[in-house]
Amino acid sequence: MKISSESLLVYAVTNRAWLNGRTVAQQVEEAIIGGATCIQLREKQLSYEDFLEEAVQVKKVTDCYNIPFIINDNVDIALACDADGVHIGQDDLPVGSVRALMGPFKILGVSVQTVEQAIAAEKAGADYLGVGAMFQTSTKPGAKSVSFEILKQICEAVSISVVAIGGITERNVLRLSDSGIDGIAVVSAVFAQSNIVEATRKLAKLSERMVDA
Repeated sequence: MKISSESLLVYAVTNRAWLNGRTVAQQVEEAIIGGATCIQLREKQLSYEDFLEEAVQVKKVTDCYNIPFIINDNVDIALACDADGVHIGQDDLPVGSVRALMGPFKILGVSVQTVEQAIAAEKAGADYLGVGAMFQTSTKPGAKSVSFEILKQICEAVSISVVAIGGITERNVLRLSDSGIDGIAVVSAVFAQSNIVEATRKLAKLSERMVDA
């Protein structure tokens, strides 16, 4: 499958820091019920076996709701669990190499911070881009910030879909209006909330307003 711009409206990225006795799969289902349109499983600390087991459980949920399921950084896990795609950063394998490993039909997302990186990623086979950090973010404290102007320039420079990421909350999402993005990627704004369903529902409405503005 390839990813549609509509599937990027609320792109929820997992973080096990706020599980509070629940599983990642349970939290993912709550986010989807609230309106998440794409799920990225991000695990930096788990062993291969535990990561794969979790990926299989989460994929059961995303398959049930027909939501794209993306693995962060790990091509081996993405292939092993038959995820819909993988998302990589600038410090991971080259985009063209990942495209070759994943094949032509899997989704490939790439994090970029500049127009040059965006154009190169599209040429090398990316299906969508993640741009940020747009605001200060607790999940990546040292993340390099990207200005609204650069975000807009990236959207104008490529023909593939773009999502913004980094510190996006219901309080600042509308500041991204008229940038040209197709949606927002969020972590704590969904998974750190006591009511994930309601938090995602609010974000989905705001993201729709922002995209349509």
